[in-house]
Amino acid sequence: MKLNKKSCDLQSCVMCRLCQKEWLPAINANRKTYQYAKGEKVFEEDEEVKGMFFITSGLVKVHKHWGEEKELILRIASNGDILGHRGLGSDTIYPASATALTSTDICFVDLEFFTSTLKVNTGFLYQLMMFFAGELKESEKRMRNLAHMPAKGRIANALISLQNKFGTSPSGAINVILSRQDFASYTGTTYETFFRLLNELSEEGAITTENKEIKIKDLEKLLVYMVVG
Repeated sequence: MKLNKKSCDLQSCVMCRLCQKEWLPAINANRKTYQYAKGEKVFEEDEEVKGMFFITSGLVKVHKHWGEEKELILRIASNGDILGHRGLGSDTIYPASATALTSTDICFVDLEFFTSTLKVNTGFLYQLMMFFAGELKESEKRMRNLAHMPAKGRIANALISLQNKFGTSPSGAINVILSRQDFASYTGTTYETFFRLLNELSEEGAITTENKEIKIKDLEKLLVYMVVG
């Protein structure tokens, strides 16, 4: 991590967009901007919460320990997204880690200023509450899927979800590049299982793969695998 000479535009992240314009000078005075290299930790699971992080550019995985030497990726965050909010509440520790997947620029505000921001900007507070509600629903779905959906269905679901979030590249591939290990952690499978089932989906014509790129070719085939019995 290093201090970034390039500042955000006070328009891109969720806090800047939703706070009152009169509050932007306060944000500007209290923020710090950092650049994280690929693979560098933004914060660590079980660390004390020091503040909130807002992605200016780049890609970050939010992940938890899952069994011995395994991880489960909870979320892939990108431009404008907030990180660290899961640590809010009476028990102020980060319940998950965040790691940069690419070179990533992040704007940081300490916890005291962030709390003051919520008290002053009710519109931002309301939208953050709605965001929490959406995350809770999504977490419940993911837990259900991990318990009841076969691995192939979870992979199909992940591919569709990532395409919905990030769109497609000019070549038609899902517009986010993840390693096969990160894909496995995102779907709650082992690397070997993910690799085998991805090849099966390719042989069945549901997807095509080239290097690290994945294209969805037959959405209906993927949807069939997502049915929970």
